[in-house]
Amino acid sequence: MTENTTQETDDAVETDGGVKTEAYLDKEINIFKPATPFMRDHLKVIWISFAAWVLVVFGPTTATVLAPDLMTETTILNGFPLHFFLAAIFTPLAALLLSVGYAMQRDRLDTKYGISHESEEETDSGTVAADGGNE
Repeated sequence: MTENTTQETDDAVETDGGVKTEAYLDKEINIFKPATPFMRDHLKVIWISFAAWVLVVFGPTTATVLAPDLMTETTILNGFPLHFFLAAIFTPLAALLLSVGYAMQRDRLDTKYGISHESEEETDSGTVAADGGNE
């Protein structure tokens, strides 16, 4: 059994963006300065999704606090008060749509950078260890 305890920094490794580059595991990773184009694009999608989520989740409550008369006296759809409709129907539905939008954007990025999530079939016909791995 060989032990791999050291990693040379001049070896090229494949990153999550599918681009060959130098190993960056020994360098500091900064969320505000991503190392690869894939990380930059993915972080942009995350921040936009987060901002939309904040508006969807906290928007109706904040609007009710700032303008209680408008939110409670306005009715829509068979007499539902606007604040109830936004908090009980719009917010969960919008959160679901945000998750679908994020998944679609992530799939678009995966296609753009050639990332595949398909599992490779095992070609090793070795025996299976008790923990599920190959011996």
